[in-house]
Amino acid sequence: MKKIRMPKQMGWLVPGLQVKRWFALILVGTILMTFGILILFDIRPVYYTMKFISKIANTVSTEWLAFGIIMIGAAFFFKGWRMTNLSMLGMKDSRQNDILLENLYRRCKLNRGPRIVAIGGGTGLSMLLSGIKNITNNITAVVTVGDDGGSSGRLRESMGILPPGDIRHCITALADDEDLITKLFKYRFDNGEGLEGHSFGNLFLTALCDITGNMVSAVKASANVISIRGRVLPSTLDDMKLVAEMENGRIVHGESNIPEARGKIKRLYTEPENCKALPEVLQAIHSAELIILGPGSLYTSVIPNLLIKEISEAVSKSSAKKIYVCNIMTQPGETDGYTVSDHLKALIRHAGVEHLLDAVLVNNNIPKDWSGKYKEKGQYPVKTDTPEIKKLGISICAKNLVDINKDGFIRHNSSKVARAVYYWFRKSK
Repeated sequence: MKKIRMPKQMGWLVPGLQVKRWFALILVGTILMTFGILILFDIRPVYYTMKFISKIANTVSTEWLAFGIIMIGAAFFFKGWRMTNLSMLGMKDSRQNDILLENLYRRCKLNRGPRIVAIGGGTGLSMLLSGIKNITNNITAVVTVGDDGGSSGRLRESMGILPPGDIRHCITALADDEDLITKLFKYRFDNGEGLEGHSFGNLFLTALCDITGNMVSAVKASANVISIRGRVLPSTLDDMKLVAEMENGRIVHGESNIPEARGKIKRLYTEPENCKALPEVLQAIHSAELIILGPGSLYTSVIPNLLIKEISEAVSKSSAKKIYVCNIMTQPGETDGYTVSDHLKALIRHAGVEHLLDAVLVNNNIPKDWSGKYKEKGQYPVKTDTPEIKKLGISICAKNLVDINKDGFIRHNSSKVARAVYYWFRKSK
């Protein structure tokens, strides 16, 4: 049986675009205006028109005649409506029309997606956002602001702003044209006095911060300049710095110095101790349907957000489903020898609240040839110690979450992680 292909123009009638109701409204308006004009001319045009149609009906079936007139009228109406809109939007060719149709459908569908709050930092959070943005537009990324290394650290020190690095990663991850924005924002200046080593994205956010007054306004402004789905919020506007107390009693100041200390972390805290959460963050957590922690560096990306008491308490009190995406491999200087339950215990201990999590998402597929490049760095797969996890009252969701990149390293696949989280969310409702 030959497959019948729907004309491209009929794509405008696909359910979910929320345009058919406006078609109907325009049609009713057109009919009313037509009758009004005919009445204005003493209805004689109606009489002559019906008389003409009556003559034709004597030779052609009334049903076919009516159907033909309706179809011709609808074709003219639809063509005129479509061309008017495309003309107003400045779109001329069919390819641009297809892009508009696709974007409209995606926007309408994703606007009805669940309200998700993703809490973390670094590349782990940006990886998650790259996948989640294909499930919903209702995303709030809550980003740690403890970074004090590299370009971000230099800008923080010299300009007195919140470190833009992790925020930049999240903005690029949520951008519609992610590849182009990533290349642009990652571009680093190789020379130039004062510019060398800085990324364009960090300088872009720094400039916006100076223009708008603070990082929150800068991020909102960047969202208008760059089309992104969802929003990105710093966890606090305070000048938060991380401090780690090691098991040997040593005190290490600064996020960038903590992994380099190569010791076992006993406790992490902030300076100042009582940082205030951004009100928009608390509102997002309160209204969320799903809260995701991680993945990312446990002590320097995920836990810093929970050290802000208002955030950890808001997560605890939230009626949303809560899941932690556990790291695949241990991280030297932070989680040496850690199992999944060790990650969970560290999160719960530092948050200092009850009911922080409902579930943990773990990878159940480690390639056989993983050891070569990782053992050299002292990294090993994070073991899923099921009995200990169950003692914490946390359920386990185990899925294949990884790919091997071109350099042979195991990395989370953003689409796999997003699908696994969403599947768990729907199943647990």
